[in-house]
Amino acid sequence: MQNNHYYLPHNREINIFNFAAQNRLPVLLKGPTGCGKTRFVEHMAEKLNRPVYTVACHDDLTASDLVGRYLLNPEGTYWQDGPLTRAVKEGGICYLDEVVEARKDTTVVLHPLSDHRRVLSIGQTGETIKAHDDFMLVVSYNPGYQNMLKGLKPSTRQRFVAMSFDYQKPENEMTIICQESGINKETAKQLVSLANDLRRLNDHDIEEAASTRLLIYAAMMINSGMPAKEACMSCLAEPISDDKDTLAAIERIIDTYFES
Repeated sequence: MQNNHYYLPHNREINIFNFAAQNRLPVLLKGPTGCGKTRFVEHMAEKLNRPVYTVACHDDLTASDLVGRYLLNPEGTYWQDGPLTRAVKEGGICYLDEVVEARKDTTVVLHPLSDHRRVLSIGQTGETIKAHDDFMLVVSYNPGYQNMLKGLKPSTRQRFVAMSFDYQKPENEMTIICQESGINKETAKQLVSLANDLRRLNDHDIEEAASTRLLIYAAMMINSGMPAKEACMSCLAEPISDDKDTLAAIERIIDTYFES
């Protein structure tokens, strides 16, 4: 199967994931937004030749959104499997992105799938489904973006093989940006240096650092003809802060790399 998701390893995460898959163990990915966690899961799904069902978790996510629900059509009611149930039955990867955003009563349904039982109980139908041998549960979250009300309980974390992700080394991040955007190496180098300067702005109103994803967006815009400074402001500055003073400080940093 051709792998269409370019991925440059951080460390030994590919090896660890392969061993986890071999042993039918669930995996937890920890790291900042936009550092490559989702791309890594897509890459591994292709390497393992398994379908991947990605769920973006949020406050309103219910167990039914994962498991399935009864729906109506002209003939009456019918059951529709949710992404978790499809992965359990087919032997795919169910990837819950930012799992801490999901309601606590939703994550409870994961417990029997993340230990030796590997079963999914569907209350609405009364079924208990044993997971396919190739089923794999993968969840992710950003440890730096948690508060007292949103965190992954230790009893849940300890059900998973865990890996920490961070932004790539500068030379690797340059390679990724060039590969994804087609930009030249010199501009990619400037973008990475700029991003690392922005990531050090700890005393400003920035909740999330400039991600590799945003760097790729900026590179794509520049490569298509947009002035570099304008691309950096719209792709790097504006997405990470609404504070006027912070945006002014970021603009001054951008000016040291790109004047227009």
